[in-house]
Amino acid sequence: MAPSEAPPAERRDLPAELTSLEDRLRDARGYLGIDALRQRRDELEAEAARPDLWDDPERGRMVTTELGRVVDDLEGFDALGGSLEEAKVLLELVQEAAAAGSPDAGLEAELAETIDRVSERLGRLELQSLLSGEYDEKDAVAEVHAGAGGTDAQDWAEMLLRMYTRWAERRGFVVEIDEVTEGKEAGLLSATFIVKGRFAFGLLSAERGVHRLVRISPFDSQNRRQTSFASLDVIPFLEDLSDEVQIDEKDLRVDTYRSSGAGGQHVNKTDSAVRLTHLPTGIVVSCQNERSQHQNKARALQILAAKLAQRNREERQAELDQLSGDRTDNAWGNQIRSYTLAPFQLVKDVRTKVETGNVEAVLDGDIDRFIEAELRRRRAIA
Repeated sequence: MAPSEAPPAERRDLPAELTSLEDRLRDARGYLGIDALRQRRDELEAEAARPDLWDDPERGRMVTTELGRVVDDLEGFDALGGSLEEAKVLLELVQEAAAAGSPDAGLEAELAETIDRVSERLGRLELQSLLSGEYDEKDAVAEVHAGAGGTDAQDWAEMLLRMYTRWAERRGFVVEIDEVTEGKEAGLLSATFIVKGRFAFGLLSAERGVHRLVRISPFDSQNRRQTSFASLDVIPFLEDLSDEVQIDEKDLRVDTYRSSGAGGQHVNKTDSAVRLTHLPTGIVVSCQNERSQHQNKARALQILAAKLAQRNREERQAELDQLSGDRTDNAWGNQIRSYTLAPFQLVKDVRTKVETGNVEAVLDGDIDRFIEAELRRRRAIA
């Protein structure tokens, strides 16, 4: 590039972008309740310092967990403020150099990079503000089910499971696959998995619904285009629901069977997998991922409790239906999103109209743009 040519950063109005970031951070201070969080941090630190805190282990865990989250939020906000101050200093240096008649392209590029970095981090903070529901911060129990479309739908269900697993890994969440029912020829009939991480449920709740795939079927000898469906169900996962749900062993039918799929040397050698049927409601839960029948039953009971708790919430308060949305048929006309691989490539969300032609990236877990758009749409109509 010749010295007289303007560097790419000069084509941007960096002072205006910086002012916009300051406005966004000031707004975030309000809707995140930063001042109240600082007060809450002081209260929690005082309680955490009490010598008798761990006399009640449950209380101790609650206090330290909340304190950790509050500290993380405050440190993240303060770090953004510090980065913004650094950007303002850089802007002053850029302007001084320009006023002296010797523009510094390196400084301008550094300023542009700093602004981009702060904007991205601030965007994540703004997304967090959309997750204010009672259970949004919790872990999630998710289920993928194959719908209409035969073998293609079962293969599509397996593709969705991979997509959400990769998405969770991108965010640093932990995924535990608890039960998989394999398809007859390929793919999966269903899979149950737990996603552990802050805001896992709030984020995944935006994905609940029917997903539609259009492609040239790899299972059709005539290479015809096939439309298939699979769905995602999500409920919040809480470790202890003893105060909310009581499960009577007499109401359970317990079946054991051999595990299938990956899972270690014990798979297919012992009847370690467990299927629980809650007779009063007909809810069925299976778990095969743990190392013993006892562990599988304990995890299945946790998932069953989560499902029963969700059922109770929906019966008590109609407004809590938004936690899981309206149930729809796993077939034509009910999809929340379409994934087209042929004759062109496009992923388009029916609810928000957000779309991208990079189908491969989406199927590899790059779905945050769809999640954020849906959360914003919900906020707008709330």
